[in-house]
Amino acid sequence: MAKEGSGSILQFAPLQSSVDEGFWHRLSSLKLNKFGIDDSPIPISGFYAPCSHPQVSNHLTLLAESLLSDSNDESTMPSVIRGNRNRCSVPGILYNTNTMEGFHALDKQGLLKAEAMKIWEEIHSGKAVEDCAVLSRVLLISFADLKKWNFHYWFAFPALALDPPATLVDLRPASQWFTLEEAESVSTACNEWRNSSVTAGILRIWKLVNVMVKRENRGFADLNLSLVGEALITVQQGWREQQCVPNAVGWELNKGRKVPRCINLAKSMDPTRLAISAADLNLKLMRWRALPSLNLEILFSLKCLLLGAGTLGCQVARMLMAWGVRRITLLDNGRVAMSNPLRQSLYTLDDCHNGGDFKATAAVRSLQRIFPAVEAEGIVMAIPMPGHPVSSQEEKSVLEDCKRLNDLIDSHDVIFLLTDTRESRWLPTLLCANRNKITITAALGFDSFLVMRHGPGPFNSIPNLKAEMEDSLAAGMDNLVLTNTDGQHRLGCYFCNDVVAPTDSTSNRMLDQQCTVTRPGLAPIASALAVELLVGILHHPNGIFAEAEIANSSSGGNFELPLGILPHQIRGSLPHFQQMTLLGHSSNSCTACCSTVVSEYRKRGMQFILQAINHPTYLEDVTGLTELMRSANSFQLDWDDDIEVADDECVEL
Repeated sequence: MAKEGSGSILQFAPLQSSVDEGFWHRLSSLKLNKFGIDDSPIPISGFYAPCSHPQVSNHLTLLAESLLSDSNDESTMPSVIRGNRNRCSVPGILYNTNTMEGFHALDKQGLLKAEAMKIWEEIHSGKAVEDCAVLSRVLLISFADLKKWNFHYWFAFPALALDPPATLVDLRPASQWFTLEEAESVSTACNEWRNSSVTAGILRIWKLVNVMVKRENRGFADLNLSLVGEALITVQQGWREQQCVPNAVGWELNKGRKVPRCINLAKSMDPTRLAISAADLNLKLMRWRALPSLNLEILFSLKCLLLGAGTLGCQVARMLMAWGVRRITLLDNGRVAMSNPLRQSLYTLDDCHNGGDFKATAAVRSLQRIFPAVEAEGIVMAIPMPGHPVSSQEEKSVLEDCKRLNDLIDSHDVIFLLTDTRESRWLPTLLCANRNKITITAALGFDSFLVMRHGPGPFNSIPNLKAEMEDSLAAGMDNLVLTNTDGQHRLGCYFCNDVVAPTDSTSNRMLDQQCTVTRPGLAPIASALAVELLVGILHHPNGIFAEAEIANSSSGGNFELPLGILPHQIRGSLPHFQQMTLLGHSSNSCTACCSTVVSEYRKRGMQFILQAINHPTYLEDVTGLTELMRSANSFQLDWDDDIEVADDECVEL
């Protein structure tokens, strides 16, 4: 009732609309998969629960089940749940247009009058007396912008407007209208009806112009809140004629104005957003109990550069995405061969056709199919390598590649060295040491693997490379450190244990020596360990300067490390199903990360790199390895030739 009291105009209080997100999701699915451009009216069912507050209108809610299923069934009407005391159903119709212009061009008054005509027909047919639910209907017009996930919509709850309007002669609480015996009987009847299988609409007692407004308290009829009264209705001439339809009202107001509503569900409806939400679920659940200190913000913002998009690169990329890393760059100049898809998880046979797609670009496509929200980039480029000399005509191109690699390393937070050859890891190792980047190496043998984190570079800070070379060198030498910030000797890189410079390892090799021949299970194991090692570094309070820890060691520091120890090297052996954690300190003769090499690079820049590429012994000469080997070769042992060894002291091997 719009107003209570004698002499007041009798009118129906409109319902208030409420749309669940599931309704829009179902509508989007139907539009994309079933309806297409067909904008025919769609039957719907709304639901409401009677409200006990006299000043609050009932909410009519549309749910996913308010629409028909998107399966290819023969049903054209949504299933209506009857008999639920808190879900009274209301039939309705939906007009969903194909364009925004079509939405605005709809004949709104004509549509409303058509729905009012249905109510008028139910009254004339007598069906309204049998089932008062047909007097309540819902009309919805909408436009679904599935590109931006904007939904424009407008509800109408058609009601017949009498002219002149009906007025209340008397209106009192039902408890004052009925005797005690009548009140008990009416209350019992209302509660029985409320719990019956025909519950579908607000109860109305139709006897001429006597009306009852039933209100509830805690789910039961309350005669103190319910109202009973008499209404004066002026009957117009010709009202019995079916074509004489009263005027219709009922368009829902939006903040007091007759305008449509709009809701944006991009965050919850866009498949990419949904994919992100689903992908992050496991990580967020980790923080509930198992790992409260997990820093997802660091992982989400991390930029990782993967040098090599082969067996290791494919696995590392997928492991990174599983940990929440969204920005991944893959660098490789190879093409997908027929032998690759079985071992390299990002490729399929389609990538092998016509000579094979470049691995870097094919891997990016695959990552985007797996997870649309990934920001992946593929770089097709060869890494310049020592021991692979270049001609004068190639020098310019090689130097450009060196500068490009330097820029890529500079713009990323973490570098993974996942290439096939030892010499291809040299230049990235040098550049990472110069920039003090987190660097992870994974390397495979036939039945063994190595995963290690490189220690920090020999300099605490990066000098201004745009300044004069001499000033840069002087500034770098001032910041030279042989130990970490905690006084510990800094950890070594991939080349620190070598006594020779990297050289050409691919020429004059047989087929099994040219290919990475390994047991298939090695790459997933090593790749997973490499990513887990990175996550450990990111969550350690000392980061790249963290001291190496060995399994079963008693030195664990004073920091809480929920992810476990943080080793320097992990070496695994499949024949023995064993894994070892090892420690290797940096070498002052390392051809990639020692202060001598980094200082020479800072002083001479690309000319230093070019000389290292073209002259196989240059790095050994610079680091002192040549002199070391010369000294070792000149060292002689004095043998006592007079000592005879008895036959029984010999050991047969």
